[in-house]
Amino acid sequence: MSANSLLTKVFLITLTGFFLISCASSYKVPKPSDLNFITQTSNDGLILQYRYDILESKYAKKELRKGIKIIAVKITNNSGKDYIFGKDLTLEYSSGREVHFMDRALTYKSIKQGSAIYSLYLLMTPLNLYTYSTNSYGLQEETSSTPIGLVLGPGLALVNILKSSSANRKFKEQLQDYDLIGKQIVVGETVYGIIPIKTASFDALHLKLLKN
Repeated sequence: MSANSLLTKVFLITLTGFFLISCASSYKVPKPSDLNFITQTSNDGLILQYRYDILESKYAKKELRKGIKIIAVKITNNSGKDYIFGKDLTLEYSSGREVHFMDRALTYKSIKQGSAIYSLYLLMTPLNLYTYSTNSYGLQEETSSTPIGLVLGPGLALVNILKSSSANRKFKEQLQDYDLIGKQIVVGETVYGIIPIKTASFDALHLKLLKN
């Protein structure tokens, strides 16, 4: 095997490993109304159901590294009064500690996928695939070369950049669409939300009524 052939194979193996590890993730988190909520608490006719660990793949990994929890909540108002979330009621831990809601723009910036890193696939552009044959002297000779990198490099870069950008857009839209801060919860209504909080733990949550 020639030195060029060996280097080509090593390069291909390295890039394959990079592709398997660094491939962009899609965003497949269902709407909160489609989730199965596993925890429930009640307070004066207000029922809270919530769920941790709703993110997947790269988003879940960054959530863990950043010490952030994205929780889905379901609040049902069976009381005799309308409430505004963030003004009349909020969340607290079962210990009585205050829950610190995170700014959604900061949450998005902290957890979104990076897209620029996928431009590294352009390093594949000069890659050629060589074929060899054995001549009459028993030596290997290069018979042809195919510039596969011209397709693979830009192609993989574009696919992954578009995929990560699309996933980030869906993540951002879901954070905005299910923002509960300032939302009115009228009597008999059930509302759903996605709330980012700054914590590394999975402590139990409760609704807390605020004094006007």
